[in-house]
This record gives sequence, structure tokens and C-alpha cells, in this order.
Amino acid sequence: MSPLEEALRGQMSVLCRSLFQRGFSVGTAGNVSARVPDGILITPTNSRLGDIEPQRIAKLDPAGRHVAGDMPSKEVFLHQAFYETRPEARAVVHLHSTWATALSCRQDTDPSDCIPPLTPYVVMRVGTVRQLPYVMPGDPAAGDLIRSLNGSCSAVLLANHGPVVSGKDLFSAVCAAEELEETAKLVCALQDAPYRTLQENDVAALRVKYGNM
Repeated sequence: MSPLEEALRGQMSVLCRSLFQRGFSVGTAGNVSARVPDGILITPTNSRLGDIEPQRIAKLDPAGRHVAGDMPSKEVFLHQAFYETRPEARAVVHLHSTWATALSCRQDTDPSDCIPPLTPYVVMRVGTVRQLPYVMPGDPAAGDLIRSLNGSCSAVLLANHGPVVSGKDLFSAVCAAEELEETAKLVCALQDAPYRTLQENDVAALRVKYGNM
């Protein structure tokens, strides 16, 4: 095992435990992955993010074959779709976090732009979020829906399911997933009140300076 892989396994264990302890994931929901030079590391299937041990994290080779660790999450195709369409993505986080999932269930959510630019941080860290149609959990069709975006978004909201967020590294992907969750909470909190979003020129300036990864 390379030093890079060993370090990523340790970091993934720490960050997954943090997500679980702070309520971003409950039960065995959610999965996290990171890209390594010879494949993908991903949390095991049917495991709590709070209990992820570094050596048990699954590893897939570039062809998607399981080569080490426990069996990978059954939703590995969500992660593979981002890696295939966004070469800059080095990590992917899929959560069933409360507020983003609530937003994915609302009928008034705009599927072309789920998260309004309420704060500069959601623009900087997440960018435009598309909502994808519902498919059964574990159905590879969800990966095909992500591929159909051709890498145009770093994050998506799976209808009635939850968010999938990519990032330039594992820490960035986790932070972006947290930022999306907190902004979804703001959207729900403000639903009965008029609210102000950033202006288009403000959003454009943020994207030029910071991007969203």
C-alpha cells in the first residue's frame, strides 16, 4: 500500500466519523470515496460512517473490480460517474442528510438549479446543483443520469434520496457536502418569507475567483 493510499484511508475514516457524529449520516446511509492512482477507495456496503476502519475501506481497480477491503457500497456507480465525467474530481460524498433530502422531496424544487445562491460559500464550494429524477437506490441508472450531465455540475440532488457531491480532494468534497446541507436548511427555513439572493454579477465574480471546487 502506498503512503498516499494509507493517508487517504486514515483521512476517510476520520472525516466519515465526523459526518456521522454530527448527524449528516444516520444508520448505514451514505458513502464516501476518493480516487487513488490505481483505482478508487470507497466506504463498504452496509456500514455506518461512524464505524469506518481504514483497513476495511474497499478498493476498486480502474476497471471497477474489487481488489481489497470489504465489499464496496452498492452505490459505487454514483462515484464512478463523477470520476468519469469530471477529471478534476478526486473525491465524492453521497449523504442522506436531512435538509438536502427534504429539498429533494419538495415539489417546488427547481430541478435545473436546486440551491439558490443565498450565500457566497455555496457558490464557491458547491456551484449549481441539478436535481435528477428518482430511481431505486442501488440502480446503476442513477450513474447514467450523472453521466448525462457531461461533468457540468460538481453536485447533484437525487430526487427523494439525497445529495451527491464531488470535490478536488476528500476534505473539499466533505466541506462542499456540508455547505450544501446547510444551504438546503436555509432554503427550507426561508420558504414562507421573501428572501434575497446574491445578484448575478456577484455570483459570476465568485465563480471567476473561486470556482466551485
